[in-house]
Amino acid sequence: MQLQQAKMTVGRKPSGRTVVSRVPVVRVNATVAMPLPSSTAAQPHGRVFNFSAGPAILPVDVLERAQADLVNWQGTGMSIMEMSHRGKEFESVIQKAEADLRALLSIPSNYKVLFLQGGASTQFSMIPLNLAKAGETVDYVVTGAWSKKAAEEAKKYCDLNIAAKGDNKSLPPVSGWKLSPNSRYVHYCDNETIGGVEFKSTPDVGDRVLVSDMSSNFISKPVDVSKYGVIYAGAQKNVGPAGVTIVIIREDLIGHCRPEAPTMLDYKIHVDNDSMYNTPPCWAIYVCGLVFDKLLKLGGLEAMQKLNEEKAAILYDAITSSNGFYNSPVDPAVRSLMNVPFTIPSQPDLENLFIKEAEKAGMLQLKGHRSVGGMRASIYNAMPVEGVRALANFMKEFAAKHAK
Repeated sequence: MQLQQAKMTVGRKPSGRTVVSRVPVVRVNATVAMPLPSSTAAQPHGRVFNFSAGPAILPVDVLERAQADLVNWQGTGMSIMEMSHRGKEFESVIQKAEADLRALLSIPSNYKVLFLQGGASTQFSMIPLNLAKAGETVDYVVTGAWSKKAAEEAKKYCDLNIAAKGDNKSLPPVSGWKLSPNSRYVHYCDNETIGGVEFKSTPDVGDRVLVSDMSSNFISKPVDVSKYGVIYAGAQKNVGPAGVTIVIIREDLIGHCRPEAPTMLDYKIHVDNDSMYNTPPCWAIYVCGLVFDKLLKLGGLEAMQKLNEEKAAILYDAITSSNGFYNSPVDPAVRSLMNVPFTIPSQPDLENLFIKEAEKAGMLQLKGHRSVGGMRASIYNAMPVEGVRALANFMKEFAAKHAK
């Protein structure tokens, strides 16, 4: 530590007399650098491979650009975090973010895009309050923890019908869904982050309004938005930093919010005010915009899907080729490209050791969700192929060392 010259401070005692005192300022010089693990030695800025389910990894070049803009955005003399959301500077940021997202997903003109707050969990309330009246029936498909929470919230406001239920390892076939004849909408979760099950196509629910929570696989693949009434996603998993929730909603579903609902839960309020009824999460929207811009330059969502399929294949192959040392509990037909849970079934006591040794090798956040245990690797868009290869190689080495 280095002790700087004492800093002089001025204050007042209760009597009103001015008091001058000296407070030592201590500065710590962090000069000791730990060597990087070999698996991550080539990563820029001393970074590790972060397999967190969310908040999750962001592209390094996006972080670098955000860092460059942090203090002075494009010569304005202000940070994005400082400028008024009503000013032309930030208006250009949010408008470009929306335009790029529309281009990525080919969003039809009769859909509105909103950048909201409150996470996907707030959407669990907004959707029934805007799309159904008290006593009307809504259909929910429960395939894991998040769709279960969404259904439990909807039950507070509507007549809830559980149209189908999964076992956290597979998905109930759409042909077997028991949909209500007059349901206001059908809700499902496209990718369950905890269980690692993912729909591989859009469910056909006829002319009913389809609503989907896409928080953990949003913009990981092309989606036909026209088949949906509402798509929503918390950004912190596959898009940007925590703090913003993206909603894509068909125009005819706007303007029907229950009068007793809080103003902030009315989609029309946010549509009429271009997502700026109150101060929006400016920094989070800005970073999401950088991610959208990057994906367009990489070739769009078709290119992203191809890369995600390649990464997932590497990881699932490491599991299936382990001669039973590792196990994926998920039906191969619905295994997620984003969230890969796995266990060591014959020696579960090794799982904590696996996580600790992986951390030493520069691969972090591999512990499974507290509700299921085991391990989980989240390999979102921003996870480089090199990170997945490093994990697969580590898995093979660990298995060779500990297999009986």
